[in-house]
Amino acid sequence: MESGPGFAPAGGRVSPDWDRPPTVGEDDPRYWYLNTRGLNRRLGGHPATIAQPYSTEQLRRAVQDAVEAGRRIAVRSGGHCLAELVDNPEVGALIDVSQLNAVTYDPVHRAFSVGSGAMLGEVYKRLYGRYGVVVPGGTCPTVGIGGYVLGGGFGAMCRRHGLVVDHLYGVETVVVDASGQARTVLATRDPKDPHHELWWAHTGAGGGNFGVVARFLFRSPEAEGVDPRRLLPPPPAASLVAQVDWSWEDVTERDFARLLTNYGLWHAEHSGVDTAYDTLYSSLTLTSRAGGRLSLAAQLDGSLPDAEEQMRSYLAALRAGVSATPKVSRRTTPWMASVLASLYAALPAGANRYTGTGAYLRRPFSPEQVAILHRYLSDPGYDGVGTVDILSYGGRVNAVDPAATVCAQRDSILKVFLGCAWGDAGADERHSRWVREFYRDLYAGTGGVPVPNEATDGSYINYPDPGLADPEWNTSGVPWYTLYFKDNYARLQEVKRRYDPGDRFRHALSVRLPG
Repeated sequence: MESGPGFAPAGGRVSPDWDRPPTVGEDDPRYWYLNTRGLNRRLGGHPATIAQPYSTEQLRRAVQDAVEAGRRIAVRSGGHCLAELVDNPEVGALIDVSQLNAVTYDPVHRAFSVGSGAMLGEVYKRLYGRYGVVVPGGTCPTVGIGGYVLGGGFGAMCRRHGLVVDHLYGVETVVVDASGQARTVLATRDPKDPHHELWWAHTGAGGGNFGVVARFLFRSPEAEGVDPRRLLPPPPAASLVAQVDWSWEDVTERDFARLLTNYGLWHAEHSGVDTAYDTLYSSLTLTSRAGGRLSLAAQLDGSLPDAEEQMRSYLAALRAGVSATPKVSRRTTPWMASVLASLYAALPAGANRYTGTGAYLRRPFSPEQVAILHRYLSDPGYDGVGTVDILSYGGRVNAVDPAATVCAQRDSILKVFLGCAWGDAGADERHSRWVREFYRDLYAGTGGVPVPNEATDGSYINYPDPGLADPEWNTSGVPWYTLYFKDNYARLQEVKRRYDPGDRFRHALSVRLPG
């Protein structure tokens, strides 16, 4: 039996280091794997140590060890980060929380306890398989729940049930006080909780701001009683899924403009809080010409009596006036099968380097923006596979007060991701600049970024983009933190002052100490 740090030796004697997290340096063969577990190979770091805690106390010890060694801390959950917030040369102590992945029911808090290293697919399977309930999360099952929840979290059920943080009851977090002592704090949404503000700060500020989360507690705000089956929403019994693909060779510029106009107008009309299409979610993926196609993936509750009619009506509205004939498929599957299949198209083979940025839309793209989208995506001189994903939003998301959680964007109709994936390290600058210039031109009317106004409402911190803090690319005069957090930033700074006064948890887009 292994008897290194974090393990009890054979014979029943307990090592004095049994509660310390397994921690490796670069001379340990495990280091290579743990240091390259992040999916985005465009990014990289060389931390002196990597800790992999298996309990909350081990997590606390990992943080304490890093503080005492004077090392900058970063935390990895699923490893999907778009920017250098985790894989960064300045990070000296990486904490990998992937083994904090338990999904259980906590009767003391009448809530589901989910470890910060659990992946969304496993969370769905365990909650649904045992209790018939889910958190209204995203459509990529390999995303780690740690960073996902902290950024606000949205997905295919958000139009009916809101964001995942709208169901967050509590967080168990390791923080560091002014004297450098790491301690564990449980913060809940109970307004009488002395740590209520720490709970609030974990509802959309992103990871790496205040401490390290060990576990989340989920219970819907309206839930009553002690029956676990009634504490979170149930998913649909079945999903009706449609896939529509147009070949770029068949799509004229007029078709492209009409498709985007149809999509935007439909969501402008059907994204109210009480929309009859609250179970419908879709992703319109506009791939650059080198990718070969434009695609729509859509799903809705397949158990509804008018499910087929809803989907037919939706697809007809999007295709109206588009002359290009697409390939269309529809199927009804068990809800869990549709989740594990994922709505998102797979990245091109070998495309393990990527970048991207985002935006919230309060109105559809303007005709001028549609023309810019077409110009960049149809350019025969660009051989990269870039994408613009335009994602359904609104519904019950917009029923929540902007100050109730950190996620202040509560009246948008669509969410946008603009990005690119590739495999050649030598092409990093070219593809990254294509994304940056595309985004700048798309929002040229507002200083190169989607400022909060009548048409746009800033961006999503889970699409982190340090370019929003760069005056070369953001000439709007609106600071990056307003684009992400709007009027909630000053309150976040006060939480930072209280729980991370030494600024131990920081990165390019972290909340700054006030003053």
